[in-house]
Amino acid sequence: MEHMNRRRASSVLGPLALLRGFREEALSELEQGALRRMAQAARRDILTMCYRAGSGHPGGSLSSIDILLLLWTCMRAAPGSTFNPHPSSINVSRDRIVLSHGHVAAGLYAALIQVGEVSREDVLSGFRRAGSPFEGHPALSVPGVEWSSGNLGQGLSVGCGFALGAHLRGEEAHVTVVMGDGEQQKGQVHEAARFASKYRLGSLVAIIDCNGLQAMGPIAEVMPLRMAEEYAALGWKVAEVDGHDFGALYEVLRGYYHRKDGPAVVLARTVMGKGVSFMEDRSLYHGKPLKAEEYERGMCELGADSEESEADTNQSAASLECTAAEPELAGSVIAPGQPQSYAAGWVECRSAFGRALLDLAVANAGRVPLAVLDCDLADSVRTAELANAFPENLIQCGIAEHNAATLAGALARMGVLTFFADFAVFGLNETYNQQRMNDINRSPLKLVVTHCGLDVGEDGKTHQCMDYIGATASWYHAKLLIPADANQADRMTRYAAQAPGLVVLAMGRSKLPVLLREEGTPFFGADYRFAYGAADWLRQGSDCAIMTCGTMVHRAIAARESLRAHGVSAGVLNIGTPLALDDAKLEEAMRTGLIVTYEDHNVRTGLGVLVGAFIARQAWGCRVICLGATDYGDSGSPDDLYARQGLGVNDLVRAVLTNLALQPTCEPG
Repeated sequence: MEHMNRRRASSVLGPLALLRGFREEALSELEQGALRRMAQAARRDILTMCYRAGSGHPGGSLSSIDILLLLWTCMRAAPGSTFNPHPSSINVSRDRIVLSHGHVAAGLYAALIQVGEVSREDVLSGFRRAGSPFEGHPALSVPGVEWSSGNLGQGLSVGCGFALGAHLRGEEAHVTVVMGDGEQQKGQVHEAARFASKYRLGSLVAIIDCNGLQAMGPIAEVMPLRMAEEYAALGWKVAEVDGHDFGALYEVLRGYYHRKDGPAVVLARTVMGKGVSFMEDRSLYHGKPLKAEEYERGMCELGADSEESEADTNQSAASLECTAAEPELAGSVIAPGQPQSYAAGWVECRSAFGRALLDLAVANAGRVPLAVLDCDLADSVRTAELANAFPENLIQCGIAEHNAATLAGALARMGVLTFFADFAVFGLNETYNQQRMNDINRSPLKLVVTHCGLDVGEDGKTHQCMDYIGATASWYHAKLLIPADANQADRMTRYAAQAPGLVVLAMGRSKLPVLLREEGTPFFGADYRFAYGAADWLRQGSDCAIMTCGTMVHRAIAARESLRAHGVSAGVLNIGTPLALDDAKLEEAMRTGLIVTYEDHNVRTGLGVLVGAFIARQAWGCRVICLGATDYGDSGSPDDLYARQGLGVNDLVRAVLTNLALQPTCEPG
């Protein structure tokens, strides 16, 4: 397939195929003329795409197309161009192009048409239509798209992840990120720029399409920018060039392509709507397709005859396949290390995670590249021990969670075993959209969030992440793991390293008791094997079933012992994977007639809701009582905070007795 793609691209590009890797010192007049003809044809396709779809962003696509065409012609980024132009260099691999301002998707597809990577008929018939891979913003299903984009401000972080990943894998790959000038107003761009400068990512080049306009008008009026000064202050090399001059653009990009002394940015001065007189320099056409008469006029200005402008294709969009690329690293190559068992006592789950992570680093040294991203919290999230033993594997991002979250997702897609460990309010709540994009891009990131729930205690409501289950449940491909003690945290960490896709490991702050069987041996000890989707009966019972997870599990067991004094046989079912409920064990719990969910989580979005919905779908005749947080917490010990929200051990006992029509005799707790 690669050979066929390479032959197809070469046949389309002809002599321009020799430009791969920016090998020529300059573009000849013949080559520039060929590029100008390709650009003219691409501009016609842009107008046609948006016109037929009745939507799209033609203005920015027309201003960016020259940049995109030159990159796709000269970089070794196309799926069919993964060849090594320098046979003496054994680590050379393909380059990557990241389109950050994904609303100019029509421009990207038009460029891919010209270099022979996609079918013109497929694109023109499928753009923005259901069932087609050619969405309104680029998706992984399109050949050559490295990252589904469109959430402005994230592309430079993706580029940082790709560039760092190539370095960690020992590859001589280049990464170019194409951005809009309006998105430079985003704070995440500056977080990424600082990171690239700190780590001297010399293989990274950013090109900013500077057409001076955004949706609501001139950038100078909406939010003025000083891009050259700002990037220079952050340590970037800065160049300015006419973004429509192929010769000048090639010269500056070639200079940056063949150096390794830090990141560079090119401010490419362009014209929105370039090539169509009545569209040029008008923000109106940022997201406005043309009317019929405007389309005909624009196509005429771009050199199309009437037959070409009116021609349609016969292919139905519904017949096009839509498949996403898979990450490059298979979990099966990762060694799980030697699980550690905790016999008794009280241990933090986060400490067990940190020790398991260090063991994974030892087990996989020389086998799989490993990166652990930190946002100035390594001591608190327990990754400091790994940092001391393997300082090169700890990637310090500073207090810049948005960049870290996106960078981590991109790094994981590069085949690097990537853990991003952070407080849940930052690594999940604050960066929800970045993590959502990681899930959309099928990143195999391992997201570890600590300090979940009221268990954060004295830090108060600003730091108590109360919706880690609900947030993760809204991502379609993510797995969620919530350990009940240190032993399970150890096993879950090792599972996360090997599992495909985005895995979220969520835990509290406090020490938890090692959970024991009734005969006194560790429940999740040496003979325990974690399986995703399997719940655990910690205690059996016939009168009711308490379903719980995380920091509340040992409290549920304590309540169960109190209930025995009242003659109530209560089972305790640990749900360590709330997004993958155990059908068989839930059916067993249902047969008791009463299920009580008990969680350190927003009662409206957590375990209780998931269990209740599951039981409703099964049409089981079982009562479900949900106990969870009903408001933000305040400051205090976890036990005091639980009691204030009706989540103490005695509150659980009282809820069970009340719903079994028995009178509680215990004191409020």
